[in-house]
Amino acid sequence: MAVNLETLSPAELKALIADAQSKMQSAHSNHVKEVREKIERLLKSNSLTLVDVYPTRGGKGAKGSKSVVAPKYRNPENATQTWSGRGKRPLWFVQALKKRGITAESLLIDGTPKAAPAKAAKKGAAKKVTKTAAKKAA
Repeated sequence: MAVNLETLSPAELKALIADAQSKMQSAHSNHVKEVREKIERLLKSNSLTLVDVYPTRGGKGAKGSKSVVAPKYRNPENATQTWSGRGKRPLWFVQALKKRGITAESLLIDGTPKAAPAKAAKKGAAKKVTKTAAKKAA
């Protein structure tokens, strides 16, 4: 079934290409279906499941798996939008910070800022006071 492409018009070439792509998709779908059936027969004959052969990825000990981090921030305008605080800041987060009175702490899911930074600030202030008192005593 050799077709001389040189003699075909542009419209005929388009039709030929469309027909060939349709046949290719159909052949691919049939091939996938046949392979699936073979795999299912093989698994069934050996009393196995796909999970037995290919364990789920991302579990303990999986190389290169990324851990899932709980969301830390929530969009006040759309509660379904959250961000873990890792990676690039989402657009809603950046836009919210531009609004007057909105801080990253106010977007925290629990709504309260963590106490650790306040303790660190108190320690720093206490050290300054101690150093100043030591200088005055000397």
